[in-house]
Amino acid sequence: MEGRIHFLYRPLRKSSIMNRKNFLQQAAVGAGAVATLPYLAFAQTTQASVSTKAEPLPAEKVKEFVGAGHNNLEKVKLLLTEYPTLIYATWDLGGGDFETALEGAGHVGNKDIANYLIKLGARTNMFVLTMLGKTQVVIPYLEAFPEYLKARGPHGLTLLHHAQRGGDDAREILEYLQAKGLKETKSPL
Repeated sequence: MEGRIHFLYRPLRKSSIMNRKNFLQQAAVGAGAVATLPYLAFAQTTQASVSTKAEPLPAEKVKEFVGAGHNNLEKVKLLLTEYPTLIYATWDLGGGDFETALEGAGHVGNKDIANYLIKLGARTNMFVLTMLGKTQVVIPYLEAFPEYLKARGPHGLTLLHHAQRGGDDAREILEYLQAKGLKETKSPL
């Protein structure tokens, strides 16, 4: 028996085999459960967020709010008490002509409504800021992005139109735009 390796073989008792088998099965099930928990938690979170998603705003209320943004501060306030998220709503007038209540106030020069909406957190843009005469914001922006001089706002109205609607507050911006060669107050969309 020299040069041979002998293994001592001792059969395991049946109860040992069953315990080991049970252990392996339980370990596999436990590992699977641990690996699955994050997915189940994500699925529940996703279902909860989907089921709590609010309905879209009524289209007639969006249209009414955007219209009121042009010239009716009391109606703007009333509609916002009923539907606070109208402040972010955009109305599609067709052909890519989108407008918010703030933009309506901007292109007609209604500073009271524009300032009220901005104080409530309405999303603003260069057209409204031009009408409000925010020279410190508008001119550096246009210097950094001169292509924006040709941008069109709601109804195809230009920055020059908005500066004219801003009156004395926007005079410096108006002169700047004219010095840059702007002549058109409206362009086709």
